[in-house]
Amino acid sequence: MPDRWTIAFDADDTLWHNERFFRSTQSRFVELLRDHAGEDHLRERLLAAERRNLGRYGFGVKGFVLSMIETAIEVSDARVPATAISEIMAMGRDMLAHPIELLPGVREAVEALSGAARLMLVTKGDLLDQERKLAQSGLGDAFDAVEIVSDKTAPVYAAIFARHAVAPARAVMVGNSLKSDVIPVIEAGGWGIHVPFEATWELEHAAPPLGHPRFRQIDSLAALPAEVARLRA
Repeated sequence: MPDRWTIAFDADDTLWHNERFFRSTQSRFVELLRDHAGEDHLRERLLAAERRNLGRYGFGVKGFVLSMIETAIEVSDARVPATAISEIMAMGRDMLAHPIELLPGVREAVEALSGAARLMLVTKGDLLDQERKLAQSGLGDAFDAVEIVSDKTAPVYAAIFARHAVAPARAVMVGNSLKSDVIPVIEAGGWGIHVPFEATWELEHAAPPLGHPRFRQIDSLAALPAEVARLRA
């Protein structure tokens, strides 16, 4: 249909819980290294390692684990015991095995929009982990296309739109990250709908593009079908 819209969803902390597992693991990491550095210093060093390593390891649990190991070696002056490294690796395995918990209103919103619009999943992170989470979510059949990317930038969104023959003016990206899910898709000519989450990774913070005609914000995905209807009106 010529007037059919495309609704793209972020995954982590938009469809299901994710950041809470990173934060709880970070707390375990701080406790594990408490004899080598204070909590604030450990958190600062870990965040710096994550920022430094994004270009090498990308987003996701595996890069997070490698950053924890690197931080443990640094703050201990390379004296961290092998047992601590083993524990960090076990933390990562726990994260990769954690069951999926959908956020409130997600299934209802996806089902309400399915058929009325073309649905896509656009998420970044480790390929195997994101595929696992999508399979466990029970939402896989609802999406007409799935894109797992290394980063979310305006050129990445433009390439996705072109690959799937999507008109940007009729494309909506929905997500919890202003930096990844909203601002770059607006730059690519689409609409960005922000769904704030209770906790957002520090490296995903950005100022909202208030006043932009293609920016919207809703409290939860339960409000998404009505918001999409207003856009199409």
